[in-house]
Amino acid sequence: MDLNYTSEDLAFRDQARAFLDANLPADLQHKVRQHLRLSKDDYVRWHQTLAKQGWVAPGWPTEFGGPGWSAVQRHIWEEECARAGTPPILPFGVNMVAPVIMAFGSDAQKAHFLPRILSCEDWWCQGYSEPGAGSDLASLKTSAERDGDFYVVNGQKTWTTLAQHADMIFCLVRTDSGVRKQEGISFLLIDMHSPGVTVRPIIMLDEDHEVNEVFFDHVRVPVQNLVGKENKGWTYAKYLLGHERTGIAAVGRSKRELGSLKRIAAQRNKNGKPLIDDPLFAAKVATLEIELMALEMTVMRVLAQEHKAPGPEASVLKVRGTEIQQTLTELMVEAVGPMALPFDPAYLESATPHSVFDDDDAAPLAAHYFNFRKTSIYGGSNEIQRNIITQMILGL
Repeated sequence: MDLNYTSEDLAFRDQARAFLDANLPADLQHKVRQHLRLSKDDYVRWHQTLAKQGWVAPGWPTEFGGPGWSAVQRHIWEEECARAGTPPILPFGVNMVAPVIMAFGSDAQKAHFLPRILSCEDWWCQGYSEPGAGSDLASLKTSAERDGDFYVVNGQKTWTTLAQHADMIFCLVRTDSGVRKQEGISFLLIDMHSPGVTVRPIIMLDEDHEVNEVFFDHVRVPVQNLVGKENKGWTYAKYLLGHERTGIAAVGRSKRELGSLKRIAAQRNKNGKPLIDDPLFAAKVATLEIELMALEMTVMRVLAQEHKAPGPEASVLKVRGTEIQQTLTELMVEAVGPMALPFDPAYLESATPHSVFDDDDAAPLAAHYFNFRKTSIYGGSNEIQRNIITQMILGL
Protein backbone atom coordinates (compact mmCIF):
# COMPACT_ATOMS: atom_id res chain seq x y z
CA MET A 1 0.00 0.00 0.00
CA ASP A 2 1.39 3.42 -1.03
CA LEU A 3 1.07 5.74 1.97
CA ASN A 4 2.01 8.87 0.05
CA TYR A 5 -0.86 11.09 -1.09
CA THR A 6 -1.14 11.71 -4.83
CA SER A 7 -1.54 15.19 -6.26
CA GLU A 8 -5.26 14.42 -6.66
CA ASP A 9 -5.50 13.44 -3.00
CA LEU A 10 -3.79 16.67 -1.94
CA ALA A 11 -6.15 18.69 -4.14
CA PHE A 12 -9.10 16.93 -2.53
CA ARG A 13 -7.73 17.73 0.93
CA ASP A 14 -7.49 21.41 0.00
CA GLN A 15 -11.07 21.32 -1.28
CA ALA A 16 -12.34 19.65 1.91
CA ARG A 17 -10.40 22.07 4.11
CA ALA A 18 -11.71 25.11 2.25
CA PHE A 19 -15.30 23.89 2.54
CA LEU A 20 -15.00 23.27 6.29
CA ASP A 21 -13.33 26.59 6.92
CA ALA A 22 -16.14 28.35 5.07
CA ASN A 23 -19.16 26.39 6.32
CA LEU A 24 -18.55 25.11 9.87
CA PRO A 25 -20.45 27.39 12.30
CA ALA A 26 -18.16 28.85 14.97
CA ASP A 27 -20.49 27.91 17.81
CA LEU A 28 -20.45 24.24 16.80
CA GLN A 29 -16.68 24.26 16.43
CA HIS A 30 -16.31 25.77 19.90
CA LYS A 31 -18.55 23.14 21.48
CA VAL A 32 -16.65 20.25 19.90
CA ARG A 33 -13.19 21.56 20.71
CA GLN A 34 -14.13 22.37 24.31
CA HIS A 35 -15.89 19.02 24.92
CA LEU A 36 -19.24 20.72 25.50
CA ARG A 37 -22.56 18.98 24.95
CA LEU A 38 -24.29 19.03 21.58
CA SER A 39 -28.04 19.48 21.19
CA LYS A 40 -30.28 17.81 18.63
CA ASP A 41 -30.33 21.06 16.67
CA ASP A 42 -26.52 21.08 16.59
CA TYR A 43 -26.39 17.60 15.07
CA VAL A 44 -29.16 18.30 12.56
CA ARG A 45 -27.73 21.67 11.46
CA TRP A 46 -24.37 20.16 10.57
CA HIS A 47 -25.91 17.05 8.98
CA GLN A 48 -28.07 19.18 6.70
CA THR A 49 -25.15 21.46 5.80
CA LEU A 50 -23.20 18.44 4.55
CA ALA A 51 -26.30 16.99 2.87
CA LYS A 52 -26.64 20.12 0.73
CA GLN A 53 -23.04 19.64 -0.38
CA GLY A 54 -23.61 15.92 -1.01
CA TRP A 55 -20.94 14.97 1.52
CA VAL A 56 -22.95 13.65 4.46
CA ALA A 57 -22.49 9.96 3.58
CA PRO A 58 -18.85 9.51 2.46
CA GLY A 59 -19.08 5.71 2.32
CA TRP A 60 -22.24 5.52 0.21
CA PRO A 61 -22.07 4.67 -3.49
CA THR A 62 -23.22 7.33 -5.95
CA GLU A 63 -26.33 5.34 -6.90
CA PHE A 64 -27.77 6.01 -3.43
CA GLY A 65 -26.64 9.63 -3.14
CA GLY A 66 -23.08 9.23 -1.88
CA PRO A 67 -20.12 11.19 -3.27
CA GLY A 68 -18.34 8.08 -4.58
CA TRP A 69 -15.13 8.82 -2.73
CA SER A 70 -12.22 6.42 -2.53
CA ALA A 71 -11.00 4.97 0.77
CA VAL A 72 -8.18 7.52 0.86
CA GLN A 73 -10.57 10.40 0.26
CA ARG A 74 -12.84 9.18 3.06
CA HIS A 75 -9.83 9.02 5.37
CA ILE A 76 -8.75 12.54 4.39
CA TRP A 77 -12.29 13.82 4.96
CA GLU A 78 -12.39 12.28 8.44
CA GLU A 79 -9.05 13.87 9.28
CA GLU A 80 -10.13 17.29 8.03
CA CYS A 81 -13.42 17.12 9.95
CA ALA A 82 -11.48 16.27 13.09
CA ARG A 83 -8.99 19.06 12.45
CA ALA A 84 -11.79 21.58 12.03
CA GLY A 85 -13.76 20.31 15.03
CA THR A 86 -17.05 19.35 13.39
CA PRO A 87 -19.91 17.65 15.21
CA PRO A 88 -20.01 13.95 14.34
CA ILE A 89 -22.53 12.67 11.83
CA LEU A 90 -24.52 10.30 14.01
CA PRO A 91 -23.78 6.78 12.79
CA PHE A 92 -27.12 5.07 13.39
CA GLY A 93 -28.69 6.10 10.10
CA VAL A 94 -25.81 6.90 7.74
CA ASN A 95 -23.24 4.29 8.76
CA MET A 96 -25.23 1.50 10.41
CA VAL A 97 -28.76 0.85 9.17
CA ALA A 98 -28.20 2.34 5.69
CA PRO A 99 -25.54 -0.22 4.66
CA VAL A 100 -27.88 -3.00 5.81
CA ILE A 101 -30.77 -1.59 3.79
CA MET A 102 -28.51 -1.21 0.75
CA ALA A 103 -27.24 -4.79 1.02
CA PHE A 104 -30.35 -6.66 2.14
CA GLY A 105 -33.37 -4.33 1.93
CA SER A 106 -36.12 -4.30 -0.66
CA ASP A 107 -36.25 -1.75 -3.47
CA ALA A 108 -39.16 -0.06 -1.69
CA GLN A 109 -37.14 0.20 1.53
CA LYS A 110 -34.19 1.69 -0.31
CA ALA A 111 -36.39 4.22 -2.11
CA HIS A 112 -38.18 5.29 1.07
CA PHE A 113 -35.57 5.23 3.84
CA LEU A 114 -32.26 6.13 2.20
CA PRO A 115 -33.25 9.64 1.02
CA ARG A 116 -34.74 10.37 4.45
CA ILE A 117 -31.48 9.29 6.11
CA LEU A 118 -29.50 11.58 3.82
CA SER A 119 -31.72 14.58 4.58
CA CYS A 120 -31.97 13.78 8.32
CA GLU A 121 -35.74 13.74 7.94
CA ASP A 122 -35.58 10.55 10.00
CA TRP A 123 -33.41 10.40 13.12
CA TRP A 124 -32.47 6.77 13.81
CA CYS A 125 -31.52 4.86 16.95
CA GLN A 126 -30.31 1.31 17.52
CA GLY A 127 -32.39 -1.41 19.21
CA TYR A 128 -29.89 -4.15 19.97
CA SER A 129 -28.97 -4.45 23.67
CA GLU A 130 -31.45 -5.66 26.27
CA PRO A 131 -31.30 -6.34 30.00
CA GLY A 132 -29.57 -9.73 30.02
CA ALA A 133 -28.58 -9.49 26.35
CA GLY A 134 -25.68 -7.09 25.97
CA SER A 135 -22.44 -8.76 24.92
CA ASP A 136 -24.45 -12.00 24.60
CA LEU A 137 -26.71 -10.27 22.11
CA ALA A 138 -28.14 -13.48 20.67
CA SER A 139 -29.95 -14.08 23.98
CA LEU A 140 -32.35 -11.21 23.25
CA LYS A 141 -35.99 -11.75 24.20
CA THR A 142 -37.90 -8.94 22.51
CA SER A 143 -40.46 -10.84 20.43
CA ALA A 144 -42.21 -10.16 17.14
CA GLU A 145 -45.21 -12.36 16.34
CA ARG A 146 -46.78 -12.34 12.87
CA ASP A 147 -50.39 -11.14 12.75
CA GLY A 148 -51.50 -10.88 9.13
CA ASP A 149 -49.69 -7.95 7.52
CA PHE A 150 -48.09 -6.88 10.82
CA TYR A 151 -45.62 -8.03 13.43
CA VAL A 152 -46.66 -7.44 17.04
CA VAL A 153 -43.58 -6.49 19.04
CA ASN A 154 -43.22 -6.85 22.81
CA GLY A 155 -40.10 -6.39 24.92
CA GLN A 156 -37.44 -3.95 26.02
CA LYS A 157 -34.21 -2.46 24.68
CA THR A 158 -31.67 -0.60 26.81
CA TRP A 159 -28.71 1.78 26.46
CA THR A 160 -30.49 3.20 23.40
CA THR A 161 -28.46 6.27 22.47
CA LEU A 162 -30.46 9.47 21.82
CA ALA A 163 -33.72 7.54 21.48
CA GLN A 164 -35.50 10.55 22.99
CA HIS A 165 -35.00 12.29 19.61
CA ALA A 166 -35.52 9.32 17.30
CA ASP A 167 -38.15 8.88 14.61
CA MET A 168 -37.09 5.31 13.74
CA ILE A 169 -35.34 2.41 15.45
CA PHE A 170 -33.76 -0.62 13.79
CA CYS A 171 -34.40 -3.58 16.05
CA LEU A 172 -33.32 -7.15 16.47
CA VAL A 173 -36.37 -9.18 17.48
CA ARG A 174 -37.04 -12.85 18.12
CA THR A 175 -39.37 -14.37 15.55
CA ASP A 176 -38.67 -18.04 16.32
CA SER A 177 -37.89 -19.34 19.82
CA GLY A 178 -37.74 -23.00 18.80
CA VAL A 179 -34.37 -22.93 17.05
CA ARG A 180 -30.77 -22.13 17.96
CA LYS A 181 -30.86 -18.60 19.38
CA GLN A 182 -28.89 -17.01 16.52
CA GLU A 183 -31.24 -18.53 13.94
CA GLY A 184 -34.53 -17.13 15.26
CA ILE A 185 -33.77 -13.40 15.03
CA SER A 186 -35.15 -10.90 12.52
CA PHE A 187 -34.28 -7.29 11.64
CA LEU A 188 -37.20 -4.85 11.89
CA LEU A 189 -37.52 -1.12 11.21
CA ILE A 190 -39.92 0.38 13.75
CA ASP A 191 -41.53 3.83 13.83
CA MET A 192 -40.76 5.33 17.25
CA HIS A 193 -44.04 7.26 17.15
CA SER A 194 -46.08 4.03 17.04
CA PRO A 195 -48.62 3.40 19.83
CA GLY A 196 -47.04 1.24 22.53
CA VAL A 197 -43.48 2.64 22.26
CA THR A 198 -42.24 4.20 25.51
CA VAL A 199 -38.85 5.88 26.03
CA ARG A 200 -37.47 6.33 29.56
CA PRO A 201 -34.22 8.24 30.22
CA ILE A 202 -31.13 6.76 31.86
CA ILE A 203 -29.14 9.60 33.44
CA MET A 204 -25.47 8.73 33.58
CA LEU A 205 -22.69 9.64 36.01
CA ASP A 206 -21.88 12.77 34.01
CA GLU A 207 -25.54 13.89 34.51
CA ASP A 208 -26.26 13.78 30.79
CA HIS A 209 -29.35 12.29 29.16
CA GLU A 210 -27.69 10.39 26.35
CA VAL A 211 -29.08 6.85 26.70
CA ASN A 212 -32.51 5.39 27.32
CA GLU A 213 -34.67 2.35 27.91
CA VAL A 214 -37.18 1.66 25.14
CA PHE A 215 -40.27 -0.46 25.84
CA PHE A 216 -42.53 -2.11 23.24
CA ASP A 217 -46.07 -2.98 24.34
CA HIS A 218 -47.99 -4.69 21.52
CA VAL A 219 -46.44 -2.41 18.91
CA ARG A 220 -47.74 -3.17 15.42
CA VAL A 221 -45.08 -3.01 12.71
CA PRO A 222 -45.91 -3.49 9.01
CA VAL A 223 -44.42 -6.65 7.51
CA GLN A 224 -42.85 -4.52 4.76
CA ASN A 225 -40.54 -3.12 7.45
CA LEU A 226 -38.81 -6.50 7.77
CA VAL A 227 -35.33 -6.23 6.25
CA GLY A 228 -34.33 -9.29 4.23
CA LYS A 229 -35.73 -12.63 5.30
CA GLU A 230 -37.42 -13.62 8.53
CA ASN A 231 -35.05 -15.33 11.00
CA LYS A 232 -31.96 -14.15 9.10
CA GLY A 233 -31.45 -11.03 11.20
CA TRP A 234 -28.32 -12.32 12.91
CA THR A 235 -26.50 -12.23 9.57
CA TYR A 236 -27.58 -8.62 9.02
CA ALA A 237 -26.70 -7.72 12.61
CA LYS A 238 -23.13 -8.95 12.20
CA TYR A 239 -22.82 -7.05 8.92
CA LEU A 240 -23.96 -3.86 10.65
CA LEU A 241 -21.62 -4.34 13.61
CA GLY A 242 -18.66 -4.63 11.25
CA HIS A 243 -19.44 -1.13 9.95
CA GLU A 244 -20.01 0.17 13.49
CA ARG A 245 -16.75 -1.23 14.85
CA THR A 246 -14.72 0.19 11.98
CA GLY A 247 -16.15 3.65 12.68
CA ILE A 248 -15.56 3.36 16.43
CA ALA A 249 -11.79 3.50 15.77
CA ALA A 250 -12.22 7.28 15.20
CA VAL A 251 -8.60 7.96 14.29
CA GLY A 252 -9.22 11.52 13.14
CA ARG A 253 -10.94 12.49 16.36
CA SER A 254 -8.18 10.90 18.44
CA LYS A 255 -5.56 12.87 16.51
CA ARG A 256 -7.41 16.09 17.33
CA GLU A 257 -7.69 15.07 20.97
CA LEU A 258 -3.98 14.27 21.05
CA GLY A 259 -3.34 17.85 19.95
CA SER A 260 -5.61 19.11 22.73
CA LEU A 261 -3.77 16.95 25.26
CA LYS A 262 -0.42 18.40 24.19
CA ARG A 263 -1.77 21.94 24.38
CA ILE A 264 -3.24 21.41 27.85
CA ALA A 265 -0.03 19.79 29.09
CA ALA A 266 2.04 22.66 27.69
CA GLN A 267 -0.04 25.14 29.71
CA ARG A 268 0.31 23.29 33.05
CA ASN A 269 3.45 23.44 35.15
CA LYS A 270 5.25 20.82 37.19
CA ASN A 271 8.27 21.85 39.24
CA GLY A 272 8.37 25.17 37.43
CA LYS A 273 8.38 23.67 33.92
CA PRO A 274 5.61 22.81 31.43
CA LEU A 275 4.15 19.39 32.17
CA ILE A 276 4.74 18.31 28.56
CA ASP A 277 8.49 18.52 29.29
CA ASP A 278 8.28 16.18 32.28
CA PRO A 279 10.03 12.95 31.16
CA LEU A 280 7.46 10.58 32.65
CA PHE A 281 4.42 12.43 31.30
CA ALA A 282 6.10 13.02 27.93
CA ALA A 283 6.81 9.28 27.67
CA LYS A 284 3.11 8.51 28.19
CA VAL A 285 2.14 10.96 25.46
CA ALA A 286 4.78 9.60 23.07
CA THR A 287 3.67 6.00 23.65
CA LEU A 288 0.07 6.97 22.96
CA GLU A 289 1.03 8.82 19.78
CA ILE A 290 2.94 5.78 18.48
CA GLU A 291 -0.06 3.54 19.16
CA LEU A 292 -2.33 5.98 17.36
CA MET A 293 -0.06 6.02 14.32
CA ALA A 294 -0.09 2.22 14.24
CA LEU A 295 -3.90 2.20 14.47
CA GLU A 296 -4.14 4.66 11.61
CA MET A 297 -2.06 2.38 9.37
CA THR A 298 -4.33 -0.55 10.26
CA VAL A 299 -7.44 1.50 9.47
CA MET A 300 -5.96 2.42 6.10
CA ARG A 301 -5.30 -1.24 5.34
CA VAL A 302 -8.93 -2.11 6.12
CA LEU A 303 -10.36 0.83 4.16
CA ALA A 304 -8.17 -0.05 1.19
CA GLN A 305 -10.29 -3.19 0.72
CA GLU A 306 -12.80 -1.10 -1.21
CA HIS A 307 -15.22 -3.83 -2.19
CA LYS A 308 -15.08 -5.99 0.91
CA ALA A 309 -17.43 -5.64 3.89
CA PRO A 310 -15.63 -5.25 7.24
CA GLY A 311 -14.76 -8.63 8.77
CA PRO A 312 -13.08 -9.70 12.00
CA GLU A 313 -10.37 -7.09 11.47
CA ALA A 314 -13.01 -4.55 12.54
CA SER A 315 -12.72 -6.05 16.03
CA VAL A 316 -9.04 -5.11 16.09
CA LEU A 317 -9.90 -1.52 15.20
CA LYS A 318 -12.62 -1.41 17.84
CA VAL A 319 -10.38 -2.66 20.66
CA ARG A 320 -7.37 -0.48 19.90
CA GLY A 321 -9.42 2.57 18.96
CA THR A 322 -11.40 2.59 22.19
CA GLU A 323 -8.35 1.90 24.34
CA ILE A 324 -6.61 4.91 22.79
CA GLN A 325 -9.67 7.11 23.29
CA GLN A 326 -9.86 6.16 26.95
CA THR A 327 -6.15 6.76 27.48
CA LEU A 328 -6.52 10.23 25.97
CA THR A 329 -9.23 11.15 28.48
CA GLU A 330 -7.15 9.70 31.33
CA LEU A 331 -4.09 11.75 30.43
CA MET A 332 -6.15 14.92 30.06
CA VAL A 333 -7.50 14.49 33.58
CA GLU A 334 -4.01 13.69 34.83
CA ALA A 335 -2.68 16.85 33.17
CA VAL A 336 -5.12 19.21 34.92
CA GLY A 337 -5.06 17.34 38.22
CA PRO A 338 -7.53 18.50 40.91
CA MET A 339 -9.01 21.13 38.56
CA ALA A 340 -10.79 18.30 36.73
CA LEU A 341 -12.89 17.57 39.83
CA PRO A 342 -15.29 20.58 39.89
CA PHE A 343 -18.45 19.92 37.86
CA ASP A 344 -20.21 22.79 36.06
CA PRO A 345 -23.35 21.55 34.23
CA ALA A 346 -24.31 25.06 33.08
CA TYR A 347 -21.03 25.44 31.21
CA LEU A 348 -21.31 21.94 29.73
CA GLU A 349 -24.75 22.85 28.35
CA SER A 350 -23.44 26.20 26.99
CA ALA A 351 -25.79 28.10 29.30
CA THR A 352 -22.81 30.21 30.42
CA PRO A 353 -19.88 31.40 28.26
CA HIS A 354 -17.22 30.36 30.79
CA SER A 355 -16.86 27.91 33.64
CA VAL A 356 -17.65 29.23 37.10
CA PHE A 357 -14.33 27.67 38.20
CA ASP A 358 -12.40 29.93 35.78
CA ASP A 359 -10.74 27.07 33.89
CA ASP A 360 -12.60 26.36 30.65
CA ASP A 361 -10.19 23.63 29.53
CA ALA A 362 -10.47 21.66 32.78
CA ALA A 363 -14.20 22.07 33.44
CA PRO A 364 -15.52 19.45 30.95
CA LEU A 365 -12.78 16.85 31.44
CA ALA A 366 -14.26 14.81 34.29
CA ALA A 367 -17.56 14.40 32.42
CA HIS A 368 -15.61 13.62 29.23
CA TYR A 369 -13.58 10.99 31.08
CA PHE A 370 -16.65 9.32 32.60
CA ASN A 371 -18.52 9.33 29.29
CA PHE A 372 -15.67 7.55 27.51
CA ARG A 373 -15.74 4.62 29.94
CA LYS A 374 -18.52 3.31 27.69
CA THR A 375 -16.39 2.97 24.56
CA SER A 376 -14.87 -0.37 25.56
CA ILE A 377 -18.40 -1.74 26.11
CA TYR A 378 -20.64 -0.48 23.29
CA GLY A 379 -20.49 -2.02 19.84
CA GLY A 380 -19.72 -5.34 21.52
CA SER A 381 -17.47 -5.31 24.59
CA ASN A 382 -13.72 -5.49 24.06
CA GLU A 383 -13.66 -8.87 25.80
CA ILE A 384 -16.03 -10.23 23.15
CA GLN A 385 -13.94 -8.60 20.41
CA ARG A 386 -10.84 -10.40 21.69
CA ASN A 387 -12.73 -13.70 21.47
CA ILE A 388 -13.62 -12.88 17.85
CA ILE A 389 -9.98 -12.05 17.06
CA THR A 390 -8.82 -15.26 18.74
CA GLN A 391 -11.24 -17.46 16.83
CA MET A 392 -11.53 -15.83 13.40
CA ILE A 393 -8.09 -14.30 12.88
CA LEU A 394 -5.73 -16.41 14.98
CA GLY A 395 -7.72 -19.64 14.53
CA LEU A 396 -7.36 -20.64 18.16
